[in-house]
Amino acid sequence: MTTGEIVNGRSGTPDAAGAKAPVFKVTPGRAWGMTGLVIFLYVVNYADKAVLGIIAQPLKTELGLTSSQIGLVGSLFFVTFTIGGFLAGPLNKYMTLRWALLALGIVWSVVMLPLVVSASLAMLVVCRMLLGLAEGPSSALMHTATYSWHPPAKRGLPGALLAGSASVAKIALAPVLTFITVQYGWKMALIALSILGAAWVLLWLTGWKEGPYTATAVKGGGAETASTEPSVPWKKIFLTRTFLSCAALIIVIYALTTVVLTWLPSYFQVGLGYSQMQAGSMFALPSVIGLFLMVTSGTITDRLIGKGYSSRVVRIIVPCVGVLICGSVLIFLPYIGTPALAVAAVSIGYAFGAIVFPLINAAISELCPPQQTAGTMGAFLALMAIGGLVAPYATGVIVDNAESPAVGYATSFQVIGVLGAIAAILVLVFANPERDRKIIRGEA
Repeated sequence: MTTGEIVNGRSGTPDAAGAKAPVFKVTPGRAWGMTGLVIFLYVVNYADKAVLGIIAQPLKTELGLTSSQIGLVGSLFFVTFTIGGFLAGPLNKYMTLRWALLALGIVWSVVMLPLVVSASLAMLVVCRMLLGLAEGPSSALMHTATYSWHPPAKRGLPGALLAGSASVAKIALAPVLTFITVQYGWKMALIALSILGAAWVLLWLTGWKEGPYTATAVKGGGAETASTEPSVPWKKIFLTRTFLSCAALIIVIYALTTVVLTWLPSYFQVGLGYSQMQAGSMFALPSVIGLFLMVTSGTITDRLIGKGYSSRVVRIIVPCVGVLICGSVLIFLPYIGTPALAVAAVSIGYAFGAIVFPLINAAISELCPPQQTAGTMGAFLALMAIGGLVAPYATGVIVDNAESPAVGYATSFQVIGVLGAIAAILVLVFANPERDRKIIRGEA
C-alpha cells in the first residue's frame, strides 16, 4: 500500500460543507497496526469459544452433566452463532465498524458472568447462546475491518493472521486458562476472560480507524481506492459454484474446529489418559502447527498472486490439498494405539485443515463488490457455523455410546476426515473465483 493522505479512503475529500476533513496517513505500519487491533479482538473471540473445552470436565463434575449435554451446549452456541452471522450485513450498513465491533466486544466481556453467580445447566445454555448471538456477526465484521486496510491481492497474509488468532488464543491463553481453572476454579477462568475483553475495549476506543479499502472509500472515489462498482443481486453471489462448493468445505472444516474447541482437552484427558494440566497445555499443539502453516501459506500465496498465478490455483487448489492431507491423517486415528502418536495425528490433521480459512475467505471476498463484502462474508461464515451446530453434540453422543471415550473421540475425528476429503474434491471440481466474478458482473 502506498503512503498517502487518506480520509476514510478519500484523499482530502471535501465534506458536505465544502471543507476538507482532517486527514491521516496510510502507511504499511499503520495498516498492520490496525490489523493488530482486530487480531487482538479475534484472540479474545476465540478464547471465549475455547474456554468451554477447558472447563468442560470441571463443569461436568460440578453440575453432574453427561458428555451429550456438554456437546449440546457446544452445539447450541452455534445455533445462535449462525443466526447472528446474518446480522453482519445490517450492522455494517447501520453502524460503523468501530462502534459495531465495540458493542459486540462489550457483550462478550459480560455475557458469561451470570454463570459465575448462578451455575446450572440452564444458565450455561443461556449464557453460551447469548455469547453465540454476539459472536455471530463478529467474524465477518472483523474480516471486513481487516480487509479495509489491505487491497484484494494482498489479503492472504492478513487473512492468515486473522484466522491464526484462534491458534494464538490456544497457544498463549489455553495454558493460562487451564492453570487458572486447576488452581482457582472454572469461575475464575471466566472472570479472567472478562478482564481481557475490557482491556481490548479500551485499546479499540483509543486506536481504531477504518481503512481505505471499504465501501466508504469506494464512495469517496479517492486515488487510493478501487473503482466504484455497482451492487449486484445477492443471489448472483450466493448461487455461484464457488460460493456453494466452498461453503460445503468450510462447514466440514469448521465442524473439525468446533470439535477441537469443545472436546480436544477432554480427549487428551479422558480418552488418552493425560492429566488436566497436561491436556490443557497440549490443547495448543495443533494450533502451533496450524499457525505456522496458515502464516506460511498466506505469505506464499500472496506472493504467487503478485506473480500472476490465478486465484483458483492459489486460493482453491492449495487449501484443498491441505484438506486432503487432513482427511488422510484423521481417517486412521482410530487405529493409532499410542497416545503420543494420536496427539500428533490430531495436531497435524487439524493444522493442514486450518489453512482453508484464510485462503477460502479471501477467495469468497473476491466475488463481490467492496460494499457487499460484509454481507457476503456474513452469509458465508453463518453457513460455516452449521458445522458447529452438529459436530459438538454429535461427538458427545458418539462418546457416550462408544465402548470407550478414546474410541468415541477418535471415531468422531475419523468421520470428519472422510467428509472433509469429499468436500475438498467437490471444491476442486466446481470452484473458480475468477470465472464466477465475471459471471456475477455480467462479463461472461
